[in-house]
Amino acid sequence: MSYLNKIMSPRSVAVIGASNKEHTIGSDIMKRLVEYGFTGKIFPINPKDSEIQGMTAYPSVLEVPEEIDMAVIVINAKYVLSAVDQCHQKGIKGIVVISAGFKETGGAGAELEAKLVNKVREYGMTCVGPNCLGVVNTDPKFRLDACFAESLPVRGDIGFVSQSGALGGGILNILQDLNLGFAQFISIGNQADVNADSAIEYWENVDDVKQILLYMESIADPKRFRALASRTSKKKPIIALKAGRSAAGASAASSHTGSLAGADKAADALLKQSGVIREFSLQDLFNTAKVFSHCPIPNGNRVAIVTNSGGPGIMATDAVCEHGMEIAHLSDQTKEALRSFLPAAASVKNPVDMIASAPLEHYKKTLETVLADDGVDMVVVIYLPFLGLKDIDVAKAVMEIRAAHPDKPIVGVFMTKNEFFAHLSETEVNVPFFMFAEQAVEGLARLNQQRLWRERTDTPAPRYSVDTETVEAVFKQAAADNRVQLTTGESLQVLAAYGVRVCRDGEAKDADEAVALANKIGYPVVMKLNSKKISHKTDVGGVRVGIKDADQLRAEFADLVNKLTEKGLMDGFEGVIIQEMVKSDREMVCGCAKDPQYGQMMMFGLGGVFVEVMKDVTFRLAPLTVEDASDMIHSVKAYKLLAGARGAVPAQINKVEETLLRLSQLVEDFAFIDELDINPLMISGKDGEPIAVDGRIKFNATEALVALSIA
Repeated sequence: MSYLNKIMSPRSVAVIGASNKEHTIGSDIMKRLVEYGFTGKIFPINPKDSEIQGMTAYPSVLEVPEEIDMAVIVINAKYVLSAVDQCHQKGIKGIVVISAGFKETGGAGAELEAKLVNKVREYGMTCVGPNCLGVVNTDPKFRLDACFAESLPVRGDIGFVSQSGALGGGILNILQDLNLGFAQFISIGNQADVNADSAIEYWENVDDVKQILLYMESIADPKRFRALASRTSKKKPIIALKAGRSAAGASAASSHTGSLAGADKAADALLKQSGVIREFSLQDLFNTAKVFSHCPIPNGNRVAIVTNSGGPGIMATDAVCEHGMEIAHLSDQTKEALRSFLPAAASVKNPVDMIASAPLEHYKKTLETVLADDGVDMVVVIYLPFLGLKDIDVAKAVMEIRAAHPDKPIVGVFMTKNEFFAHLSETEVNVPFFMFAEQAVEGLARLNQQRLWRERTDTPAPRYSVDTETVEAVFKQAAADNRVQLTTGESLQVLAAYGVRVCRDGEAKDADEAVALANKIGYPVVMKLNSKKISHKTDVGGVRVGIKDADQLRAEFADLVNKLTEKGLMDGFEGVIIQEMVKSDREMVCGCAKDPQYGQMMMFGLGGVFVEVMKDVTFRLAPLTVEDASDMIHSVKAYKLLAGARGAVPAQINKVEETLLRLSQLVEDFAFIDELDINPLMISGKDGEPIAVDGRIKFNATEALVALSIA
């Protein structure tokens, strides 16, 4: 987005709708530009006034005798399009439309916004807004405050995008209290043109922006977002607060995957796969930003704790372990050095407890000694007020040591009065300070998360050799029957064609065929209802397991037919499927569900009849990388079962990963698949092989007709 330079780094700004009238947006924008010391030229535009706030005003941008880089538009929405036309005639390439009255107001406003977008694209412009707060660039070369927040911006290293103007303004007002500052700020409003993607792409190579913060209510183009964010997040952290977490619409899905999915799970998967750190509150968003502003990325995950109180040290230790980091093992040399000056009652193991009587000198020496240990990657310094030791003195000492040791993160936990934190807001700090240990450790965990993401290499999934002709034939037959769901037999046939290991099976129309199949497969066997009408077979007694011989098989077949007949469910009855019986105590589930915005969502987790009760599942968006598949398997609690808990044969994890990757290829190749379930994916108790024993596939008939070229 090269034209964002015209908006974020302009040499001249026209304010269309500038005003002398107090407490209007046109007046406030002018005041902010002047008060913050914009280094370029300001041209007020208003046909009714010849002078605004001491500057010459012009009736339109066409009357300005000099070049204009950017226009801020703050007039009634019905006049915006003509103002854009004049900007085009003047050669202005960057516009910020603060005016409201567009798609947020309904149909007429949406139509007006569509016309605005068409003009912007036709004229080769870049547009922020409409319905936004404005933009800020704190770079001393520009000092641009073209928004109407009450407070002037605080200089910092954050690039912040807010979809909510009011929220962005509120944050600008409290930056100093947060001990944070912005490098640049963009309120995208209705994001008709510039959105979060645009900002990420622009800030990727802006040295002034060290970290990117996002407040988003929607993600306009998930595929583009993933491409840009996954690349940029390797260079600098991206931290997002994604609002709108409800799963509305998921209840309409009929598969396990579909019913557990939802728009927020899709968004969460997208953020994970893009390397974006997701937070769920503004407090957490800015706590994390504070850590990234004042700490380097660590070399590892080993944490040392320095404290003058045992309790908070233990709580910090628990938090470190809960976040999957390690409590650093201090070397014998480090312990010996600590013993040389700490009292005998102190503990020189990690956490290092200097005891309540620790003077300022002990804080300094202990922190210096611990930082020098090669086995320590990060340090938490905990202070509680004892024996007259002043919190601000300890904080200053910690910051001095931080300046001398810039390569290792240090966070402070100061369980003291609020006056301490108020005093910090008036001080230039280089260490993030928190009230509680859990907040500090959470920050270190985010640093470690960024380290792991930067070290990660995403490997594209291999393209497997598959039988697409068989799959096409299956879908064509189903479409010809005016069906949107495959039978169990057809679903398993599709899975097998894509190399998924399915259990040995066959379809039988009657009891004699069933017995013949079972004799061939070998007892014990499983008998499953094969129906074009019934989705969940267990609900109607359509699954019979552990059938030991032909007599039992005939009896089970007869009983199934009788029960279906009694319930009036014989319509769509295709017979039964006879399968080998896979012996396993471990049942997993995997599949996909199509989200209308985000596309195909892959799912993996604990399966069987408890899948929707336990909900031990995880999601990622297709296409999966090799690392995505591995993450899915390792991130569920049931992974311990796969690893071989209680002496069980470990699952063939590589085969489970391959199953997920083959499913990802299947739903990419046949994008009209709406829902797919393998439930259960049995983990063989014999050799740990994952075997699909049941499958269910739904598809979009209209899309299938087009994709398969069916008249």
